[in-house]
Amino acid sequence: MSRAFEAVGRLGSMRRAAEELNLSHTVVSRHVKNLEAWLGTRLVIAGPRGIRLTEEGQQFCAAIGRALDLIADATVELRPSVDRAMLKLWCAPGLAARWLAPRLAKLQQDIPSLDLVMQATEAMPDFRRHEADVVIRYGEEPEGDMRWLLLAQPRMLPVASPAWLATAPAIGSLEDLAKQPLIHEGSHDQWRRWFLAAGSARPAGLSGPRLGSASLAVDAAVMGQGIALATELFAADDLRSGRLVELLQTRVSLDGYYLIAPRERWNSPAVSRFRNWLLQAIAETRQGFVQD
Repeated sequence: MSRAFEAVGRLGSMRRAAEELNLSHTVVSRHVKNLEAWLGTRLVIAGPRGIRLTEEGQQFCAAIGRALDLIADATVELRPSVDRAMLKLWCAPGLAARWLAPRLAKLQQDIPSLDLVMQATEAMPDFRRHEADVVIRYGEEPEGDMRWLLLAQPRMLPVASPAWLATAPAIGSLEDLAKQPLIHEGSHDQWRRWFLAAGSARPAGLSGPRLGSASLAVDAAVMGQGIALATELFAADDLRSGRLVELLQTRVSLDGYYLIAPRERWNSPAVSRFRNWLLQAIAETRQGFVQD
C-alpha cells in the first residue's frame, strides 16, 4: 500500500503510478484507499488536473520516499562488489561538456567502482538495444514507458564576457538587451521564449549568429562575441570564475534536466548510485545562486 501511495504522490497520477508499478489503475486506487482507511486520514484529493496530496499526504509521502531511498542504499551496500559496473550515459551536450566533464574526477573518487561511458548527444537511445543505461536530457517532461526524475529546473540566464560588456552600451532593461548581438543555438526560438517568459513583448527582430549547440553558444560568449543564454547549472563554473557575467538578474526557467532510464534498470546499483551522486552534485553546484 505504501509503495503504491508513494508512486501516486511522486508522479501526481494514479495512471502513471499504475504504469510504473506494472499494476492496474484499479489496484493502485484500492491500495491508496485502504491506506487512508488504515491511517484514518485523507491522503489524496482527485481533481480535474489529477491527484493532489493533502498536507498529511505530503508529509507521509516524503517520509515514505526517504525510507525507500534508505532501503535502496542499504541494498546497494550489501551487494557484493566483485566487478566494476559499467554505466552507459547519453547526456545533453551542454551539460556534458561544461558541467559533468569537469566533475569526472570527483565522480570517480565518490564512486570508484563505476566505469562511466558518456556520449554527448540530444538523441534518445534505444533502450531495448542497450544503446545506453541512462539519459540526461534538457527539455519538457518525458513521455513513454520509462522511469524519470527531474534533476533540476534551473534559471535560464543571459550571459556575456566582462570584456564584451566593457565596450557594450549599458543594458538596464529587456528592451536594451533585445537590441544587442544575441548568440543563438539552432534558431531564434529559445531567445523568443525567454523574452516572453521574462515579461517582454515578442521582439520584432533578433540579431546574432546561430550556432549548433548551447555549449558552442556559451563558448562564443566567453570569447566576447555577444550575449548567450545558458542555464545556471552548466554556466556555474564560468560565472564563478568570472569568465561570464549574468545580465539583469532575471528569474526565468524554461525547461528542466531529466534523468531517464528503463524501468527494469532504474534501481540497479550503477544507476542508483549515479542518480544519488547527480542529485548531490547538482545541489552543491546551485548553492549560492538565485533559486527558482
